Amino acid sequence: MQAFRKFLPMFDRVLVERLAAETVTKGGIMIPEKSQAKVLQATVLAVGPGSTNKDGKVTPVCVNVGDKVLLPEYGGTKVILDDKVRTFCHD
Repeated sequence: MQAFRKFLPMFDRVLVERLAAETVTKGGIMIPEKSQAKVLQATVLAVGPGSTNKDGKVTPVCVNVGDKVLLPEYGGTKVILDDKVRTFCHD
Protein backbone atom coordinates (compact mmCIF):
# COMPACT_ATOMS: atom_id res chain seq x y z
CA MET A 1 0.00 0.00 0.00
CA GLN A 2 3.01 2.31 0.42
CA ALA A 3 3.68 2.62 -3.31
CA PHE A 4 0.03 3.36 -4.07
CA ARG A 5 -0.17 6.26 -1.60
CA LYS A 6 2.75 8.03 -3.27
CA PHE A 7 1.42 7.45 -6.78
CA LEU A 8 -0.61 10.41 -8.11
CA PRO A 9 -1.84 10.82 -11.69
CA MET A 10 -0.90 13.97 -13.59
CA PHE A 11 -3.07 16.23 -15.76
CA ASP A 12 -6.33 14.58 -16.87
CA ARG A 13 -5.27 11.01 -16.10
CA VAL A 14 -7.34 8.66 -13.96
CA LEU A 15 -6.07 5.56 -12.12
CA VAL A 16 -8.65 2.77 -12.05
CA GLU A 17 -8.90 -0.85 -10.94
CA ARG A 18 -11.02 -3.20 -13.01
CA LEU A 19 -13.78 -5.07 -11.19
CA ALA A 20 -13.39 -8.84 -10.82
CA ALA A 21 -15.02 -11.04 -13.45
CA GLU A 22 -18.10 -12.96 -12.38
CA THR A 23 -17.36 -16.66 -11.98
CA VAL A 24 -20.96 -17.72 -11.25
CA THR A 25 -24.12 -16.58 -13.06
CA LYS A 26 -27.23 -15.41 -11.21
CA GLY A 27 -28.72 -18.84 -11.86
CA GLY A 28 -25.77 -20.55 -10.14
CA ILE A 29 -23.93 -21.81 -13.22
CA MET A 30 -20.14 -21.64 -12.92
CA ILE A 31 -18.38 -19.91 -15.82
CA PRO A 32 -15.06 -21.45 -16.90
CA GLU A 33 -12.07 -19.12 -16.84
CA LYS A 34 -11.62 -19.29 -20.63
CA SER A 35 -15.21 -18.14 -21.20
CA GLN A 36 -15.09 -15.15 -18.89
CA ALA A 37 -15.19 -11.88 -20.79
CA LYS A 38 -12.85 -9.01 -20.01
CA VAL A 39 -14.55 -6.77 -17.45
CA LEU A 40 -15.00 -3.22 -18.74
CA GLN A 41 -16.18 -1.75 -15.43
CA ALA A 42 -13.72 -0.21 -13.00
CA THR A 43 -13.49 1.77 -9.78
CA VAL A 44 -11.66 5.10 -9.78
CA LEU A 45 -8.74 5.05 -7.31
CA ALA A 46 -7.08 8.41 -8.01
CA VAL A 47 -7.56 11.40 -10.32
CA GLY A 48 -5.24 14.07 -11.61
CA PRO A 49 -5.89 17.80 -11.16
CA GLY A 50 -7.15 18.26 -14.72
CA SER A 51 -5.92 19.54 -18.06
CA THR A 52 -5.05 23.08 -19.07
CA ASN A 53 -7.14 24.71 -21.80
CA LYS A 54 -6.03 27.37 -24.33
CA ASP A 55 -6.63 30.18 -21.83
CA GLY A 56 -4.36 28.56 -19.24
CA LYS A 57 -7.22 27.62 -16.92
CA VAL A 58 -7.37 24.13 -15.46
CA THR A 59 -10.37 22.06 -16.51
CA PRO A 60 -11.03 19.60 -13.65
CA VAL A 61 -11.50 15.88 -14.20
CA CYS A 62 -15.18 14.90 -14.37
CA VAL A 63 -14.93 11.78 -12.15
CA ASN A 64 -14.18 11.41 -8.46
CA VAL A 65 -12.43 8.77 -6.39
CA GLY A 66 -14.78 5.85 -5.75
CA ASP A 67 -16.89 6.34 -8.90
CA LYS A 68 -17.70 3.32 -11.08
CA VAL A 69 -16.77 3.90 -14.73
CA LEU A 70 -16.84 2.02 -18.04
CA LEU A 71 -13.55 1.52 -19.86
CA PRO A 72 -12.80 1.00 -23.52
CA GLU A 73 -11.88 -2.59 -24.36
CA TYR A 74 -8.45 -1.60 -25.67
CA GLY A 75 -6.89 1.42 -24.09
CA GLY A 76 -5.15 2.76 -21.06
CA THR A 77 -1.76 1.95 -19.63
CA LYS A 78 -1.45 -0.99 -17.26
CA VAL A 79 0.70 -0.58 -14.16
CA ILE A 80 1.35 -2.93 -11.24
CA LEU A 81 1.00 -1.35 -7.80
CA ASP A 82 0.90 -3.37 -4.59
CA ASP A 83 0.86 -6.60 -6.65
CA LYS A 84 -2.39 -5.60 -8.38
CA VAL A 85 -2.86 -4.60 -12.00
CA ARG A 86 -4.25 -1.09 -12.29
CA THR A 87 -4.94 0.99 -15.41
CA PHE A 88 -4.25 4.62 -16.31
CA CYS A 89 -6.83 6.23 -18.60
CA HIS A 90 -7.56 9.69 -19.92
CA ASP A 91 -10.56 11.53 -18.53
